[in-house]
Amino acid sequence: MLRKITAFSLLLFFSLPAFAMADLNEQKLENHLLGQKLQLTLKDGEKWWGGFTTDGKLMPFGSGPLSRDLYGNNQGNQAQPLLISNMGRFVWSDHPFKYTFADGKLNLESEHGDIIAGRSGKTLREVFLYVSERFFPSNGKIPDPILFTNPQYNTWIELMYDQREDKIRKYANDIIKNGFPPGVLMIDDNWQEDYGNWDFHPGRFNKPKDMIDSFHAMGFKVMLWICPYISPDMEISRFLERKRYLLRQDKWSIYICKWWNGYSSVIDLTNPGAVNWFKGRLDYLRQTYGVDGFKFDGADTPHYKPNIIAAEKATPNRNTELWALLGTHYPLNEYRACWKAAGLPLAQRLRDKSHSWSDLQRLMPDALALGLMGYAYVCPDLIGGGEFGSFLGPNAQIDEELIVRYAQCSALMPMMQFSVAPWRVLNKKNQNICLQMAKLHMKMGDEILALAKASSKTGEPIIRNLEYMYPHTGYENVKDQFMLGKDILVAPLVEKDKKSRNVIFPEGTWLGDDGSQVTGPCQKQILVPIERLPWYRLK
Repeated sequence: MLRKITAFSLLLFFSLPAFAMADLNEQKLENHLLGQKLQLTLKDGEKWWGGFTTDGKLMPFGSGPLSRDLYGNNQGNQAQPLLISNMGRFVWSDHPFKYTFADGKLNLESEHGDIIAGRSGKTLREVFLYVSERFFPSNGKIPDPILFTNPQYNTWIELMYDQREDKIRKYANDIIKNGFPPGVLMIDDNWQEDYGNWDFHPGRFNKPKDMIDSFHAMGFKVMLWICPYISPDMEISRFLERKRYLLRQDKWSIYICKWWNGYSSVIDLTNPGAVNWFKGRLDYLRQTYGVDGFKFDGADTPHYKPNIIAAEKATPNRNTELWALLGTHYPLNEYRACWKAAGLPLAQRLRDKSHSWSDLQRLMPDALALGLMGYAYVCPDLIGGGEFGSFLGPNAQIDEELIVRYAQCSALMPMMQFSVAPWRVLNKKNQNICLQMAKLHMKMGDEILALAKASSKTGEPIIRNLEYMYPHTGYENVKDQFMLGKDILVAPLVEKDKKSRNVIFPEGTWLGDDGSQVTGPCQKQILVPIERLPWYRLK
């Protein structure tokens, strides 16, 4: 991609000194800087977004000091070698780089390839549309439409590592019995015989095909959890080692990765033969059992050490990128860890959040950051939190209000995903509120799907910052409300025991979910009882 833009550039800096300094005041698209060390002077009021999804709560950058290094790190979620500003400036590289905001400067440095800095337009939206088209153009495809139109249900919090046929059947039946609409059913980790032995465990699953057929009859599509790790002490691992399909520590020994479930060898995704073997196992699951798709977990960049030996030399970040490319073969997919996968038809879930109000308050900022990094197909974390430790132990307590507000925050995002069962942990009133949020998502499903299809052509985020839609009006720091497309304003309440909140209304006439009408621009304190998700449509 970088070669494409340098081909038409008027200013190439192949002979830059060790540290290049510039204030990019140029209005013309062709003016840009290229080099492995750059420094930009921040303009008055200039704000920046990008880098790590998990920094969403800290965005926009520019007001205070911050330093990040993209090499070998994804902070457990999506990352992107991109920074963009509300004044139309951008930074991009095909390789990981380090960026530091301090003393009115943005310092950029990479040991792995050139960085390009430039400007296109004068607003956040103008520069995003440019970088999207130039560096990570969308390919016109979207993930499976059911991910947008219907709720998703993940077995993780209810079953954790006890994934068994009878318990999964009960979970699916309870969804329908309690009136929740069918959608995607994700069977999580430990359905398999072992990591790398991708077949249903015969001791935990008696009739897996019959089980999946029954789920299809109920209206579900079924996904299975998978990862790129291989348990080393089994026959498949020895077979893969003989084929040179595993990453190696040196000439004599395979590379052993420490990840959250122990120590495993790792499939070599730079080896086409290894990729074909892995894909063959996934295709076997689809053909044999009727599995519809896969939750692609793992492949975090810290799990790949810089000195590992592969068929082709690759940075830790590149290995994460290759894992994402595997998922493009399967329209029904989900990812949590990604690098440079913007523009691809991949569902991107925010990293596991704890069952806490502080983590609920991260949902909107992280989701908005994800969209501005080019990952349009956003799925917030599991409703109530996906960090299973929050639900374990004698001190674990379920906060019913938190789960309700979590469901409301998710309902008008591109996707919503349940895991902890509302019918098990909530009283009837709160259970019904979650049900109404699932039905609201279904009701808005066609609109959300239309936005996803549009994004597959334009690259635009499905949910958007106010600054993105209404530039230079003082909205750059608003991250507790969002736009769904260009016409719907969503303002969930994400603070405990609160019954009201302040909403910022941009210019125009806004028709509320409660029948109200507000003419902006203005701010208004609104009542938000437990059963209400405030949202407004532009008249």
